[in-house]
Amino acid sequence: MSKRSITDYFIQKNNEQLSKTSNNSLPSSSRSTLKTKKLKPDNEDALDPLEGNNPYYERNLGKRIRIWEYPCDKQDDVRREYVGMGPYQPTCEYPLVDFKHQKRSFQSSWFVMFPWLEFYKIKESAFCFPCYPFDVPSSYQKKFTVEGFKNWKRQNRLLIRTTIRAVRWLALQGCAFRGHDEFLDSHNRGNFLELVKFQGELCKEIGDIILDKASKNAKYTSPSIQQEILKIIVDLVQSKIRDEVGDAKFCILVDEAIDESRRSQMAIVLRYVDCGGFVRERFFEVVGVDDTNSLTLKTHICSILTQHKLLIENMRGQGYDGASNMRGEWNGLQALFLKDSPFAYYIHCFAHRMQLTLVAAAKEVSDVWLFFSKLSSIVNFVGSSSKRHSQLISIREDEIIDLKESGELGTGIGVNKASTLQRPTSTRWSSHYVSVSRVIELFGSVCTLLEDFMGGKSAFSIHAEDKGLLKEMMTFDFLFILFFMHRVLETSDMLCQSLQRKNQDILNAMSLVTTTKLLFQKMRDDEWEDFLWSVNNFCDNHDIVVPDLTARYVEGTKRSRQQKNHFTVEEYYHFHVFNVVIDKQLMELNTRFTEQSIELLTLCEALNPSDGFKSFSKISTATTERAFSGMKLLKTQLRNKMEQEYLNNAMVLYIEREIAHDIDIDHIIDRFDF
Repeated sequence: MSKRSITDYFIQKNNEQLSKTSNNSLPSSSRSTLKTKKLKPDNEDALDPLEGNNPYYERNLGKRIRIWEYPCDKQDDVRREYVGMGPYQPTCEYPLVDFKHQKRSFQSSWFVMFPWLEFYKIKESAFCFPCYPFDVPSSYQKKFTVEGFKNWKRQNRLLIRTTIRAVRWLALQGCAFRGHDEFLDSHNRGNFLELVKFQGELCKEIGDIILDKASKNAKYTSPSIQQEILKIIVDLVQSKIRDEVGDAKFCILVDEAIDESRRSQMAIVLRYVDCGGFVRERFFEVVGVDDTNSLTLKTHICSILTQHKLLIENMRGQGYDGASNMRGEWNGLQALFLKDSPFAYYIHCFAHRMQLTLVAAAKEVSDVWLFFSKLSSIVNFVGSSSKRHSQLISIREDEIIDLKESGELGTGIGVNKASTLQRPTSTRWSSHYVSVSRVIELFGSVCTLLEDFMGGKSAFSIHAEDKGLLKEMMTFDFLFILFFMHRVLETSDMLCQSLQRKNQDILNAMSLVTTTKLLFQKMRDDEWEDFLWSVNNFCDNHDIVVPDLTARYVEGTKRSRQQKNHFTVEEYYHFHVFNVVIDKQLMELNTRFTEQSIELLTLCEALNPSDGFKSFSKISTATTERAFSGMKLLKTQLRNKMEQEYLNNAMVLYIEREIAHDIDIDHIIDRFDF
């Protein structure tokens, strides 16, 4: 015969009790030697248990005395009698108990889940039935035998665990929480409620207690609960980052951007070396600022650092863009921090410097500026219409098939996919290079598209714009600048991409700058003939007229009084475009990355044999730019009323998902304010 545990006995007794029509009448044990004793009604005073003539066994959980207070010769008999009676489990309207901001109550379903549980309505508390008959004087379990337990926090852990899973998953994926219609009869109650419902469909235990099946005062699905959980997870992520920094030195990377609601946001990133010796860049917080002057920005940054007990004197670097409020020598943000921490050296973001180099070269050479203006017009014309966009892709797909059949394109998985044009932007790094590359790749397809639209039935204005763009594209001047800027941007793009890497260091960056300078100089001195041949060859393949390069270059409207210079067409493109643009690039690189600074940083390497300087020195604030890319995904046009705290919490979890994903749910529950 198998052994039965005392829990099994309580389950059996509980089932017997639930089958009774009366909730207060409980069976007595036939094995008890005191089976003739009566149960004392709840409304009568307790008799002295030490008197041998006490005929009652108290069912009132608030009045019964502890087992060891009975006479020694009666204690075993009392234990048998109480075990025979089973736990006291009344079914009634349980009182609500205040828990700070919410009201909660005992649940009758807990008697089924926990058959050993007892409840006393007057005390509004639960008791542990097995703890009572086996209580001893040295026991510290008065909470479960005498005083009662009424903190329903732990009984609701499964509900809050379900909510935490939904909140964290949505935050890590950058999804919205709420829905347009969250009522019970809605077919789509929003991401959060639908995800909670989905968990209930996967697990019956969860499905039986969530949403409409949960207690009305303890569903844990309200927006305030969602935000509270989100804040707890963010606090744990920031604590993890703070622990990684420890008492070591650190750098700050700061940048500003405008969000969808047109409010200025300041992103703060910490760069440090963790205990394992690895360089970390962690997004720490985003702050909404109404004023972007240096003193205001410093106040916000200091407040955040102080809140997390990060000492300003431990700051060893500042990384910003080149804005005057950041880099100002006297009143800029970097100067203000240098007063508090003399070793917090400011380094202008190298990637921003590279971007400024490209912008300066484009603005100061009129032919390049006009080229990018025409390029933007072409991209906008094609991309502004879904019909033209789709037709371009279709034309390109047919072109790829023809090129494969002729052997001009290779085959393979993931290659030769039909792409489309990309708009160049002044703030997005490498976008100019990608835009120029796409025009070269799709040149034939774009020309075919424009020719097809010229014969269509579009409006006159579209016909005129289409004709003008096609005429510009089919000129030697446009193609010369197109291929030339592709060559220039291709050379500088390698440096741009390298400067944006998280693990990039100053010494290696300076080496890349030097290499880029040499490549530009080599292009200027030795590559003119090869470059001109490639442009002429492309023109021949696309039936574009190449001008007589030995003829005199004519400016403006070709009127004689406008021709002030006497040079050939080739000399113009060679010395007034090709060489000038390269010289502008070299001049900007030499100005922003001086030989003295390169030499100084190289000498610093010899002073630190452990390469600590090399591994710690930052050269880019690209991490803050990536943070703002995440902000655009989170605070969209449909979510432009997102509160500042919610935006910060959402960005921290979305960007630092690696840390957030590893946080233990039980740790989150322990911090939750039930």
